[in-house]
Amino acid sequence: MTDIWRHANRANWDERVAIHLASEMYDQTALRAGDSRLDPLIDAELGDVAGLRVAHLQCHFGMDTLRLALRGADVVGVDFSAPAIIAARNLAAELGVAAQFVEADLYAAPTALTDHARFDLVYVTWGALPWLPDIAGWAQVVAALLKPGGALYLAEGHPIAWAYDDKAADAVGRPGLMLPYFEHDAYIEDDETDYAAPTARLQNTRTHQFLHRLDAVISALVTAGLAIEFLHEHPRVAWQMFRCLEQCADGMWHWPDRPWLPLSYSLRARRSLATSSTPDAKIVPAPIHTGKVGTSPKIR
Repeated sequence: MTDIWRHANRANWDERVAIHLASEMYDQTALRAGDSRLDPLIDAELGDVAGLRVAHLQCHFGMDTLRLALRGADVVGVDFSAPAIIAARNLAAELGVAAQFVEADLYAAPTALTDHARFDLVYVTWGALPWLPDIAGWAQVVAALLKPGGALYLAEGHPIAWAYDDKAADAVGRPGLMLPYFEHDAYIEDDETDYAAPTARLQNTRTHQFLHRLDAVISALVTAGLAIEFLHEHPRVAWQMFRCLEQCADGMWHWPDRPWLPLSYSLRARRSLATSSTPDAKIVPAPIHTGKVGTSPKIR
């Protein structure tokens, strides 16, 4: 069962690449003009990356990877989708930006990057973790990639928000509960639509997604030898997670009246100077159960 989720998700994301390249949501106009701004939440927290060795995990076709490079980082983007990596390399070449891109499954990233030095920063943002079955294995990958004293920066949709969905909306349009917060099984969905292009229709419709509780993420990082420096919960998120959300002047999305629930969270976790880790060890996710079929959370 371990490979079923990977094969289905990779086929789905391979197909999305061309759609996203042409979509308004992934508009590259500002990037092509040399604009290195990230979303305001990340810009406020990330800090200066100039001169840092950065690994951007689950980079898709590399827009944030290139923004980090424009800020002076020595950055490597990693993604399991071959079309995404090809598109990222082509975009980097067109823009003349010195960023590297490596095609690799997330859990094999330490092996795939053995020719690179250890990293000062591992960068993971927006809709990355729900595609992974083994959060403890993910944390081990992060630790293996970081040099002693290096840090992870993570910005992600809040798992509380993942438990809600517009398909269960109440009478005034607020999303309703769809998933048990303590669910461990994969949620398997067949959905031909794409979040970035409403008129697009996918052929590879099946996805396997996973809700990772906040305590599970924190515990996994601590067990892997990282110390949490900050954890922030936010009533806003970088995309329109629910139909009722309204867009702020800075481009983020928030609740229309009051901040009902957290929509996202961010954290920085640093690897101890004394922590030992094996950077070339291939980490294989633990076996998972994928017997439950249901409506997935709004994982984007």
